[in-house]
Amino acid sequence: MKLLVTGGAGYVGSVCAHVLVEHGHDVTIIDNLSTGNREAVPAAATFVEGELREKAEPVLAEGDFDGVVHFAARSLVGESVEKPEIYWQDNVVGTLTLLDAMRTHGVENLVFSSTAATYGEPETVPITEDFPTAPTNPYGATKLAIDHAITSYAHAHRIGATSLRYFNVAGAYGGIGENREIETHLIPLVLQVALGHRDKIFIFGQDWPTPDGTPVRDYIHIRDLADAHVKALETNQPGAHRIYNLGSGDGYSVREVIDTCREVTGHPIPAEVAPRRAGDPAVLIASSAKIKDELGWNPTRTELRTVVTDAWNFSRGLGDRAHSARRG
Repeated sequence: MKLLVTGGAGYVGSVCAHVLVEHGHDVTIIDNLSTGNREAVPAAATFVEGELREKAEPVLAEGDFDGVVHFAARSLVGESVEKPEIYWQDNVVGTLTLLDAMRTHGVENLVFSSTAATYGEPETVPITEDFPTAPTNPYGATKLAIDHAITSYAHAHRIGATSLRYFNVAGAYGGIGENREIETHLIPLVLQVALGHRDKIFIFGQDWPTPDGTPVRDYIHIRDLADAHVKALETNQPGAHRIYNLGSGDGYSVREVIDTCREVTGHPIPAEVAPRRAGDPAVLIASSAKIKDELGWNPTRTELRTVVTDAWNFSRGLGDRAHSARRG
């Protein structure tokens, strides 16, 4: 297939773009490089630098595109609270521009990078797709609004679409891992301590209602996540919008993550307990039963040690360059 990948220079987008190329697809990427890395773009892909709202229509107008995989978005929760206008413009307006360009040029296959943040703070786990959606921040709200928009476009304009709601994506594949100027994810933050770029890692609360008192999260390996995108593209049906959760189905606590990082890196990784952060749920674990049953998706890299080892090999390979030559 000839595919447009938006946000294909970012962590998730670039790994998925590489996997799509490996599957023999013809990939064109749009990315403004605000948080992405140009060197992460597959050599075999066509790269277009610029804003999605400006580039989507002229790129799709070139014709013969079979589908779109849409990653381009702002994704920092804290920033979305402080600057919601940017998130509504870039995430929602940008996606509406993309959907209109797809409709104009007859592109009827879409996979959308959604998020577990659409669920807010669920009272029970594991989280299934029929749980109520109640996002607690503008980031999650914009992703939920996009899901609603895709549903209406699918029904009215015969677009076949799948939204994939990620939980905690981690690990590395094909020489690509998490490499951001502003890092908020636990595993790369812990590994930064092992690399000597941070003195310690903070544990936000140790009195949660969990086995060891620290929050529990579901981590999905980036390669397993990319496989789900391929399956979604290959099975979309005109006029239908499917929503699937993507997680490993296993939960690991903050302390378990830190201990695993210590084992993998051989570094003591000092940790300090800090007060709880407002809005942090105790446990977030996905049920991915629906996508397994319907698409035959089968994650094979669910062990935390595998995720951490791949992330560590990537981070160690970057060395100091990861912190001095990072783009965006």
